[in-house]
Amino acid sequence: MLIKRYAVTACMAAMLLIAGGPSMAQVAPPALPISLHAIPQPVDLAYPGTLTISVDATDLTRRIFRVRETIPVTRAGPMTLLFPEWLPGNHGPVGPVSSLAGLVFTANGQRVEWVRDTLNPYAYHIEIPASATEVIAEFQRLSPLTPSQGRVEITPEMLNVQWEKMILYPAGHFSRNISFQPSITLPAGWSLGTALEASSIDAATTTFKPVDLEVLVDSPVFAGLHYRQIDLDPGGRSPVRMNLVADNADGLKATDDQIALLRALVVQADRLYGARHYNHYDFLVAATDTLGGIGLEHHRSSENSIDPAFFTEYVSKLGDRDLLPHEYTHSWNGKWKRPADQLVPNLNTPLQNSLLWVYEGQTQYWGKVLAARSGLHDRQQALDALALVAATYDNRVGREWRALQDTTNDPIISQRRPAPFNSWQRSEDYYEEGQLIWLDADTLIREKTGGRKSLDDFAQAFFGVRDGDWQATPYTFDLVVQTLNDVVPHDWATFLRTRLDGHGPGAPLDGLTRGGWRLVYSETPSDYQKTLYAEYERNDFTYSLGLSITGDGTIAGVQWNGPAFQQGLATGAQIVAVNGLATSPKILADGITAAKDTTTPIELIVRQGDRYRTVGIDYHGGLRYPRLERIAGTPDRLGDIFEARRR
Repeated sequence: MLIKRYAVTACMAAMLLIAGGPSMAQVAPPALPISLHAIPQPVDLAYPGTLTISVDATDLTRRIFRVRETIPVTRAGPMTLLFPEWLPGNHGPVGPVSSLAGLVFTANGQRVEWVRDTLNPYAYHIEIPASATEVIAEFQRLSPLTPSQGRVEITPEMLNVQWEKMILYPAGHFSRNISFQPSITLPAGWSLGTALEASSIDAATTTFKPVDLEVLVDSPVFAGLHYRQIDLDPGGRSPVRMNLVADNADGLKATDDQIALLRALVVQADRLYGARHYNHYDFLVAATDTLGGIGLEHHRSSENSIDPAFFTEYVSKLGDRDLLPHEYTHSWNGKWKRPADQLVPNLNTPLQNSLLWVYEGQTQYWGKVLAARSGLHDRQQALDALALVAATYDNRVGREWRALQDTTNDPIISQRRPAPFNSWQRSEDYYEEGQLIWLDADTLIREKTGGRKSLDDFAQAFFGVRDGDWQATPYTFDLVVQTLNDVVPHDWATFLRTRLDGHGPGAPLDGLTRGGWRLVYSETPSDYQKTLYAEYERNDFTYSLGLSITGDGTIAGVQWNGPAFQQGLATGAQIVAVNGLATSPKILADGITAAKDTTTPIELIVRQGDRYRTVGIDYHGGLRYPRLERIAGTPDRLGDIFEARRR
């Protein structure tokens, strides 16, 4: 009907023009299309019956998930089904609806046509025929084949099933009121890990116990040919396991000493939080360089990817050491205790991110602390890692115009797309600058109480109550402030808002100095930085020339208003020569050092596309790498923070 009305309107306009009537500019435009049916708003009522969803994940070569979903219905007439849009842990509207293909509905053995909502492309409208008791949806989830298409979820050796990318669910109900029974069919010989509990296993198909939609999307699956499960809490009050898949059998070779560190993580988390908000917890870990990278929190599990040589070349693999402490902490912060503006009724209700500086920022802080307390980082590594964070944000010039609070909108604004000038645009800085704020709070509490109390007391009061309860509980800014005040009276609201809404100059580094340390720069990187950047193949001259480069001299990042920026350099250009010599990271470093004792600019030949130009950078400050330096005569509160708890 809408199409016909548009056609008539267009014909009438043409006839008016031919007849010398009003011009097109004077003819009212056709009405915009409207939704075929109003999309029901979610209400807190149970959906009748249990939906079933079966995923066939055996097409490894083409990386296709084949889905069959059965939806019980109780009446004929219009029905709206939703594909999840706002994905938990992603903090934004990133549901990959375009990857759903081949969608066919049937009822009573007959095809039921669907129409996508013209205003909400995540909604599908159907008409349920009379006497139907169920509707069957069959479709494919076409997962990315290459990283350029998105995160790779299937390889010949392993896969990752995230249920929110595999389902349609009835509009009009809270997620917690829609029951699903999922099942998955895997390639022969594969094993899986998940927080879901199996009800039956038939050959390669595992059927799980029914759960509500909220629990389902919070319970992904890692599966693979090379699989090992490790008990991380032998004899504990609730199981904690690592489910490890790998590109090959070598990736499973965690040693007894490495397992002891992971078990210490569980012990230190118990001593920090004092309660568990799960009946069991499953780390899902992929040792891989073929499955797409991930670190994603869930209430009773987490999705984690680590370097394939994480266990076999442990000493040189620092980049993933604090990943598991971070994601494990989210079981308490973000999943059990959850920002009130993220407790939404269903997966198509917009999230608000105003408290991500607690949800992610405090989790980043505790992740680093637990990595140190468990021994995943030694004391020096913990200090050196903190130096890198402090230097990054002390030089984050974008703070001049954009407050940290506004960066909590970034998952919605930019959805983690790369930025041309990250130091100026800012990104999800609530993670690591948030870490600095919580360090500031921790050291202030320790100072005001003479070391009798700390942010650990906040963690106990905020997260360490109602042991065994895993019903999500909301928190607000006022509750955070109130709990801090219960630990030690202070104007915490002003303390936090000043740091969240301020513009510097410089990062909030009072936590460092109050902790007994200061940020300094030296001409040589720390052992931690050398090892980490070798792992990442990163060559960092941010605090000297104001840029970083890859091994072939391609510029990976440029500091806004730094020396390189002022000479017109930008990401993507390639430095092909330094002072007449073919470039390499060492040649560039030598050129920076040689310029210290001269007034001669550092000469770079730069290629951008098909154009070459010579650039002279008048910089003579030498190499600069961040470190922490002890402030003599002050308490070493950082040392106390990183010390393992004995009880």
